[in-house]
Amino acid sequence: MSAKFCNFALMRLHLCISAILFCISVASAQDICHPELGSSVASKGGLRLTLSDRRQNWDMREKQTFTPSIISPKSVNIHPDGSKFYVNSLEGASTVVFDAATRRVLSKVRHVFNDSHTPLWAPPSGYYPFRHYDEDLNTFRGRPVESVFTHGGRYLWIPYYRRSFDLNAQDPSALCVIDTRTDRIVRLMEAGVLPKMIAVSPDNSRVAVAHWGDNTVGYIDCSSSDPARWHHLRPFVVDRQLKWDLSLTEPVNRDSGSGNALRGTVFTPDGRYLLVSCMGGMGGIAVIDTKASGGRYLGKLFGMMPNVRHMIFSGQNLYLSINRAGYVQRISLSRLYAGIDALRKSPRRQHTISAGWQSAKVGAGARTIVSSPKGRFIFVACNITSSLDVVDTKTMKRVLSLPLDSYPVGMDISADGRTLYVTSQGRKDRIPSGNCVDIVTVKY
Repeated sequence: MSAKFCNFALMRLHLCISAILFCISVASAQDICHPELGSSVASKGGLRLTLSDRRQNWDMREKQTFTPSIISPKSVNIHPDGSKFYVNSLEGASTVVFDAATRRVLSKVRHVFNDSHTPLWAPPSGYYPFRHYDEDLNTFRGRPVESVFTHGGRYLWIPYYRRSFDLNAQDPSALCVIDTRTDRIVRLMEAGVLPKMIAVSPDNSRVAVAHWGDNTVGYIDCSSSDPARWHHLRPFVVDRQLKWDLSLTEPVNRDSGSGNALRGTVFTPDGRYLLVSCMGGMGGIAVIDTKASGGRYLGKLFGMMPNVRHMIFSGQNLYLSINRAGYVQRISLSRLYAGIDALRKSPRRQHTISAGWQSAKVGAGARTIVSSPKGRFIFVACNITSSLDVVDTKTMKRVLSLPLDSYPVGMDISADGRTLYVTSQGRKDRIPSGNCVDIVTVKY
């Protein structure tokens, strides 16, 4: 039974079995789901999920959880030492830092810039020229999306979906780097058009940024411990770079129709290849050989379901979230590498891995996925069904589904696997939805 939306009126009702069933099975797509704290589901095998806490900005009457600094939270990252977690508020132009033990706000990093921040900028690379703007490029509000730690957690890298002045998102954006010792921005760097996902190589020497808007992947040398020495390398082009020359007077919806619409980004465990999912175009997974001289785009792998959103490696497998249809798929590393070897030999820059895929049905709108520490379970943030689903990797079957605040998108898991933080971004046409970070306790 798939999870659906519960009526907003359920928000203040005491949780009972009938209320859970109502939320899961009969609520319509226009309804909003705010499950009661303490909601819990368990599997026959002993796995239990409990909605133990939340931080939200949809009901100020709930004083214990109300946190006004959360505005359209896009993603969350737990510091490697487990002491705090970072929530990127897209529309709030800020990153909110929480104490992991008390869940109180420690600080708020504002992504609002002017000429006084000029010393933070890395020198221009020449790879990301502005075509439509020539003044006040340092005065903007950045909209933070995803993030990744480097240098053992010392730095947190955050790309900006766009700068505030770029209404039609056809010019380069930027990314910032936060020093997690002080929670202050210490570096600003260029990015391409509509950066979204960001990943770091296993040896911590390279950062890759997938640009949704123009079929390119940014590549940054961060091998030095000194931020002043970080610099852009030549970006990779997936098939062909898109060129835009749109009107500057009206906003343009660029969430679709942007070529390959590059999304999920991950390095293979050996660091040899960079994989980038293509949510648009013909789909597939773009493969980049990072060890070739200057790096080289090899082409695309096919065989998986379309609309791949997120990718992770766990154990000896690559796992994919299939967004619209709501699936988790996996392929073994051995079959993946065999497919890449075949791709190298393809004159069409295409290869289909025809065997070895395993699939698990989960809630629709499968977005971020994370793995339990030993790889036994894959946790899935399902946006359309407003649920946290769990796949048992031994059987590749969904074993649990916990209702969450409406429209979850981002997620991270603690090092011991016992705490999940899930961001619910919400939707503008369905108020009051989202604006919430759900905290889920996991018992194995």
